[in-house]
Amino acid sequence: MSRRIILKAAAAGAMALLASAYTQSALAADTIKVGILHSLSGTMAISETSLKDVALMTIAEINAKGGVLGKQLEPVVVDPASNWPLFAEKARQLVAQDKVSVVFGCWTSVSRKSVLPVFKELNSLLFYPVQYEGEELEKNVFYTGAAPNQQAIPAVEYLMSADGGGAKRFVLLGTDYVYPRTTNKILRAFLKSRGVKDSDISEVYTPFGHADYQTIVANIKKFSAGGKTAVISTINGDSNVPFYKELGNAGLKATDVPVVAFSVGEEELRGIDTKPLLGHLAAWNYFESVKNPVNTDFIKKWKAYAVKQKLPNAGSVVTNDPMEATYVGIHMWAQAVEKAKSTDTDKVIAAMGGQSFKAPSGFTLTMDATNHHLHKPVMIGEIKADGQFNVVWKTKEPIRAQPWSPFIKGNEGKQKL
Repeated sequence: MSRRIILKAAAAGAMALLASAYTQSALAADTIKVGILHSLSGTMAISETSLKDVALMTIAEINAKGGVLGKQLEPVVVDPASNWPLFAEKARQLVAQDKVSVVFGCWTSVSRKSVLPVFKELNSLLFYPVQYEGEELEKNVFYTGAAPNQQAIPAVEYLMSADGGGAKRFVLLGTDYVYPRTTNKILRAFLKSRGVKDSDISEVYTPFGHADYQTIVANIKKFSAGGKTAVISTINGDSNVPFYKELGNAGLKATDVPVVAFSVGEEELRGIDTKPLLGHLAAWNYFESVKNPVNTDFIKKWKAYAVKQKLPNAGSVVTNDPMEATYVGIHMWAQAVEKAKSTDTDKVIAAMGGQSFKAPSGFTLTMDATNHHLHKPVMIGEIKADGQFNVVWKTKEPIRAQPWSPFIKGNEGKQKL
């Protein structure tokens, strides 16, 4: 083979490589990458997998309508596997390596606390879709779940009311990490402000993945002998399954000791025999059972998406509060990008304030311009035999979040960024 032919072949190969690189670069320029950071394995997969799936559904919905700024959204999915330090590593990978413009993710507060330094350092955006303990306000985070005054406080007020059973004693039962401990610190202060004595409050924690609730449920039964008692559960993840099973085994009915849960919704009850749980409660800002045209459409889209994507047990999928919060958050971010005409973090932050969206809850939700939290309605639902909830109480309108609880000393005047 002559030297000229070899050189021609080499030049042709180089041109092909350049063309390929240019095409890939052009394709990348035509999309906007968005990160999805949820545990798809480990103890939190029971709750977080559906958030990944509804995020993908929402992205597909936005893309079908032309995308954002004329570009298609390109999801980048990672699995931090219920491993809290790994959340930080995966967040850094999404922002620094994959170059995503925003991240939708996290469930537990310990995972959120793990990633916060990454988003602050790299000046990127996290949309956090789950109820949490408050006592935090970050420029780089938009909180689309509830603050304590949008879930925990109203739920306990309901339990203390005549309609809620007039509870006088309280068991604060949670998984041992920041969300339950801080929420219970706030609730203990609130209960004391209402005249409840320390001796009428029992506080118990279990590790992630805990499965043996026999002794704990027996102790709840004993504690309830001292007066009208309610359980406030901040158990997270798959530990809810053995806890509720043990309630049933012990014959502890809602008429005896009602349990109100802050991290149990339709998804966690799917596949559990709910007959022993009839009448127990959950406090959220949305339930699948609420009746309105927006929710009917949301449920229909989700069920069709699950079947089309052949998701596990697609025929029995349900919607829940963090799924709605994910859906709303992604749409609001897209609206803000369109308003800002940019995915630049600071420009999107400026455009997010005041964004509103007609949510499946039946309410128009607004992003507060000063505290990065949604104004949300509060609902309390009673568990039914089919794993759905009958809404027994709700606010008439959305409530503004108080990220810093007024029941904690020193929080006065801290409600703004």
